[in-house]
Amino acid sequence: MLARLNHSRLLRYAGLFTWAMVGWWLLSVWLDPAFFSPELAEPGEPVFDPRGRVLRWVAAYLAFGGVYWWMTRSLGQRVAGYVDHLLLLVLTVCAIAVGFFSGSGLGSALLMVMAGLLPWLLNLRVAIVWLVASNLAIIPVFVEALDFPLLIAVIQSLLYMGFSSFVFVTALVAKQQAQAREEQRRLNAELRATRLLLAESARINERTRISRELHDLLGHHLTALSLNLEVAGHLSEGRVKEHVQQAHTLARLLLTDVREAVSTLRESGSIDLSAALRPLAENVPALDIRMDIESPLTLDDPERAHVLLRCTQEIITNTVRHSGARHLWIEARRDDGCVHIKARDDGHGADALVAGNGLRGMRERIAQYGGTIEIETRPGAGFRLDLRLPASATQVAACEGVSG
Repeated sequence: MLARLNHSRLLRYAGLFTWAMVGWWLLSVWLDPAFFSPELAEPGEPVFDPRGRVLRWVAAYLAFGGVYWWMTRSLGQRVAGYVDHLLLLVLTVCAIAVGFFSGSGLGSALLMVMAGLLPWLLNLRVAIVWLVASNLAIIPVFVEALDFPLLIAVIQSLLYMGFSSFVFVTALVAKQQAQAREEQRRLNAELRATRLLLAESARINERTRISRELHDLLGHHLTALSLNLEVAGHLSEGRVKEHVQQAHTLARLLLTDVREAVSTLRESGSIDLSAALRPLAENVPALDIRMDIESPLTLDDPERAHVLLRCTQEIITNTVRHSGARHLWIEARRDDGCVHIKARDDGHGADALVAGNGLRGMRERIAQYGGTIEIETRPGAGFRLDLRLPASATQVAACEGVSG
């Protein structure tokens, strides 16, 4: 069973288990009648309302568990946003509140649970600062609620910080392994797609070579044979002439068949791009990719097919890394001499498009072959991409006319 769980799910269940174990202390206190006795207060100390204090303890504890469960439901499968950072702050406050109202180190135990989330939600520097600040923030709890001397409270806080650091590093390693596995999956998908494209290119090259050999060698010899038989027909008489004419007819039929075979080989020498694009959508854990690709989607130029393959790879990569989307729709059609690819996602979008190296490289590839690319985005509406590429160098003008 454990073999079917990935790193993020194991960390989630470990955190929920630790949170549940912290609850046993609360349950034991709740069932202890002595806790609700006013005699608990020391002479000279203000008398707190024990029942109200436990209720606040319960509220902070349950809030921590609920927020933690919600935040970890898709850990590692989406880009963290402002809402996640706000919920992380709520977790920190709830953990400190549990420590204060319980008058124990339970809050530091919950901070260790929270430390497992930091590498997934924040960049490394901010996560380290958050880890240190949250553990130092609990020092006043040790001083006020547990009546520790300041030095002892600092030492206690640093001790728990060491435990939290261990959890933090474990989560960081798990995140790095998950990223490495995702990168390996992406590279494997790209390798499969490229291998299919190379196989199609090799098939086309072999067909072209065979058609050239048939045309140059067999066609030449059959033409020479046909001419010689025609001459022989003029020089022969009687039944010999009849047989020569039959041979001449067969030679011309054979020459016609060879020319048709050469034409068929050349016409069928096109790449089916759909076979290369479909593997890119397989086994992407953070994204549901739905492809609607014309089949067959044929191109005569292997270089243009390679450009479209790389652009589709970049679309999927950018969606996974930057959009925060759960679904991606890709549509590919051949339309009036050009290949038309549309892509859209349900991510958070942006106020303005900031082109990184991937998008700039995509634009340069498309422009080099006479194509166009348009990208639209707005907050809450995800990204939309419209790409057109001429299917061949002779169809650039026709594709420009359609896009215009």
